[in-house]
Amino acid sequence: MPRTVPDKRLIVALDVPTIADARNLVETTEAAVSFYKIGHELLFGGGVELARVLTGEGKSVFLDMKFLDISNTVEKATANVARLGVDLLTVHGHDRKTLTAAVAGRGSSNLKLLSVTVMTHLTAADLAEQGIGESPADLVVRRARMARDAGFDGVIASGEEAARIRAATDPDFLIVTPGIRPSGDAKGDQARVMTPAAAIAAGASHLVVGRPITAAADPLAAARAIQAEIAGISGGSG
Repeated sequence: MPRTVPDKRLIVALDVPTIADARNLVETTEAAVSFYKIGHELLFGGGVELARVLTGEGKSVFLDMKFLDISNTVEKATANVARLGVDLLTVHGHDRKTLTAAVAGRGSSNLKLLSVTVMTHLTAADLAEQGIGESPADLVVRRARMARDAGFDGVIASGEEAARIRAATDPDFLIVTPGIRPSGDAKGDQARVMTPAAAIAAGASHLVVGRPITAAADPLAAARAIQAEIAGISGGSG
């Protein structure tokens, strides 16, 4: 019988310093996980090559690059990412020019683009320091609409904003939610967090989970517990 592919709504963040650490996490969790995120920490330790390896093994890969630069640079960088064959790429959603440039760079590839709306460690006070008078939730929804209109496939946003984004966009618009903490886990450096079940119930399409799995005594058991929570909310649909 073919091997069952784990529910791809769970994305495990490989926020570790070395490729050896990342490979160990993948090998430890792959019975319950088939989607992995590579971010800045691992990128400069061989993360691009690891992305190629993981896609070659049939796993899904999310490159969390959070591009923000002049339009020409964003377009060309996105085009290079598209050639890697990864599944998801993040771009900061501060302005329409940046978003439009990423869409142009993506071209006809299968790469899906996610707009980073408001980082989940930021509060209203942090936004005020930047001269932004909107609440985090209002700013997230406004930027989600802008991303959708620019041709993006979805956004990065906390579970606290998922329901409002879902109402303001489309049923198939991706809402990829970090800041996931199982009940009883510490927030750490996150400000806007939610449990896996609550985030899925609010409308999140994917959950990005790092330390609750990667720092667990048994990462595979932690991943399976979150997958069970996702399945329990959604009736097991993937």
